[in-house]
Amino acid sequence: MVDLTAEIVLFEGFDELDAIGPYEVLQNGTQAGASIETRLVALAETDLVTASHGLRVEPDGTIGRPDLLLVPGGGWTTADSGVRAAVEDERLPAAVAERATAGATVASICTGAMVLAEAGLLEGRPATTHRVAIEDLRAAAGEVVDARVVDDGDVLTAGGVTAGIDLALWLLEREFGAEIAAAVETEMEHERRGEVVD
Repeated sequence: MVDLTAEIVLFEGFDELDAIGPYEVLQNGTQAGASIETRLVALAETDLVTASHGLRVEPDGTIGRPDLLLVPGGGWTTADSGVRAAVEDERLPAAVAERATAGATVASICTGAMVLAEAGLLEGRPATTHRVAIEDLRAAAGEVVDARVVDDGDVLTAGGVTAGIDLALWLLEREFGAEIAAAVETEMEHERRGEVVD
């Protein structure tokens, strides 16, 4: 048994780094001593999910009941794939809302915040996203914060693309301590930018 289960939900047109960056951070966290299991999942059974730049990923299974659910962004400015299509399809926001209601901590990277907004999780809460969706987020959720990572307890949001790495490092620090997060940061030769707003 692990102390924390994390799932990163993949959908057609997700941004590669939004998902794989946090995945690598959390996996490195496990190697550094964090009691966490991380899985890449999809909404429904599928052999492959194709990301925005053509990377094809085989999910570990379908979305379950994780302690932590991460939602990547990608494709907000395109009509037929990515976050925009996922929001219009409504199944992903509904699944995210259901997991949040069941007690999961939900985090978004980049324009994945628009999924959280559609799920009703950001109303009246501080949040951030990629610059291309800032005005849409402001219209949907209200309190947009100029920050790389925003931690509002059971809902976290991160800015554009590489901010997902900082988000995952912050989650490791928050849940397992600064020593583990620092070890992963050193291992990955990554330097976090900006402060976490909480």
